[in-house]
Amino acid sequence: MNKLIPSKLKQGDVVRVIAPSRSLQLIGEETKRIANERFDEMGLTLSFGKHVSETDDFASSSIESRIEDLHDAFSDKSVKAILTVIGGFNSNQLFRYIDWNLIRMNPKIFCGYSDITALNNAIYAKTGLVTYSGPHYSTFGQKLHFDYSLEYFNKCLLSDEQFEVKSSKEWTDDPWYLEQDKREPILNNGFYIIHEGKAEGTIIGANLCTFNLLHGTEYMPSPENSILFIEDDYESVPHTFDRDLQSLIHQPGFEEVEGIVIGRFQKTSKMTNDLLK
Repeated sequence: MNKLIPSKLKQGDVVRVIAPSRSLQLIGEETKRIANERFDEMGLTLSFGKHVSETDDFASSSIESRIEDLHDAFSDKSVKAILTVIGGFNSNQLFRYIDWNLIRMNPKIFCGYSDITALNNAIYAKTGLVTYSGPHYSTFGQKLHFDYSLEYFNKCLLSDEQFEVKSSKEWTDDPWYLEQDKREPILNNGFYIIHEGKAEGTIIGANLCTFNLLHGTEYMPSPENSILFIEDDYESVPHTFDRDLQSLIHQPGFEEVEGIVIGRFQKTSKMTNDLLK
């Protein structure tokens, strides 16, 4: 498959915010204010999908509303990048209703993580469009300790220069959206190398339990010449992480994976380096 690499952002570009998973209604006013100010400081113009604030019993909206906003974002020539509001549980409901050719003919930056892992990988598998596992719109609403994420967002999406990904000096594992001024940064000891080596490939994956939803479907990207990137949330404990990882290992073509990168585990997972190794 030929890769479609979207153009980088520049000053004045329009970024569309959509909610293919959970709704903007979940996001507090202070968080939205801080996020809006950050985009303004970057010289980017925000616009929002028509249905982005609709909500239902699942804190989401109808498939029809989410598909309309997704299609509008890709078809609008003024929009140069699409960011998701937040993650959730149900973006894979959209697959059968997506106009994949519309996306293929209008390649642009698509960025999100967590439940958006399903959409990121499905878009790549169906169209060849390179997508980005990165901050949601809501993530930009962090008042403190957002510098590292913002730095790499700019390096990746607003610059054509090559860059090296270095470990952050600290990390956080607190509900920042509840108490913006009460944060507890933790010293970062750097990367933990399990098996040293060199590899080159296309990065696929992201949130492990969401990525596994794609097994056996047309929406699963090929593992050939890939770097598998996996992470999971607070619900992932050592035995469930191992089971989910084994499910990936058993997939046809897994032997074509060139390398594996695993994201940091949250403290509640009780994962240790020894267990991981």
